[in-house]
Parts: sequence; structure tokens; C-alpha cells
Amino acid sequence: MSSAQRQHEPSEVDEQRPSPRSLGEIVADISTHSARIVREEIALAKAEVREKVSSLWRGAVVGAAAGVFVLAAVVTALHALALLLADLLGANAWVGYAVVTALLLIAAACAGWLAWRLVRRGTPPTPQLAIEEARVTRERLSASAADSEGI
Repeated sequence: MSSAQRQHEPSEVDEQRPSPRSLGEIVADISTHSARIVREEIALAKAEVREKVSSLWRGAVVGAAAGVFVLAAVVTALHALALLLADLLGANAWVGYAVVTALLLIAAACAGWLAWRLVRRGTPPTPQLAIEEARVTRERLSASAADSEGI
């Protein structure tokens, strides 16, 4: 058999090849695959967000527990300080507790005064720099308009 005859006869390879698809079929396949990819990406993003939110929630719970333990430690330390002061002063326990209470009230007063100053400095919450910049811009535009009218 000559090579020319082989070229014209259908071979097994030709029979196994799929028939050519139309452009519409190809576009439909691309659309289907694109939609599937988008759905899978969305599912992956949801899974990632769910995992991160779960981790944040666990962290918040552990942080809250740490806060409770710190509060208990502070209360215990204040009791110990009160008893130590009573011992050092050679007085009843209530004297130590009174001294610790006075120290806590002084600390609270200082913190309250500082908070009042910081809040007063920030009120009213008007954007002074932005207002000044707007005023300057308006003046420049007015001057520019006056100059252009005079021309």
C-alpha cells in the first residue's frame, strides 16, 4: 500500500477522534467550568472564613478567661497588701484594708481626672483641620473667579 492510499483511507485514529464541536458547545463548556470554579472558590473562601472565625472565637473565650484570672489575682494581691500593711503598722486588719481602699480611690480619682481631660480635649468632635482647609479652598476659588472675571 502506498502512502497516498494510506492518507485517504480512514484509520483507527480517525475513528477515535471526537467529532469537532461547535463554538456554542465550547462556550457552554467554558461557562459551565467557569461557574463551577467560581462556586468552588466561594466554598473555599467560606471554609477559610469559618475556620478563622472559629479561631477568633476560641481566642476571645481564652482571653476572657485570662481576664477573669487576672481580676482574681488582683483581688487576692489587694487582700495580701491590706494584711501586710496591717501587720507592718501593728494594727487590726481593717486598718490595712482602709489604707488599700484609700489608695484605690486616689488611683481612681487620678484616672477619672485624666479621662475627663482627654475627653474634653476631643470634644466637640469637629474636624478643625478639614474645616480650615475648606475655608482656604473657598477663598482661593473666590479669588480665582474674581481674577477670571476681571480679565
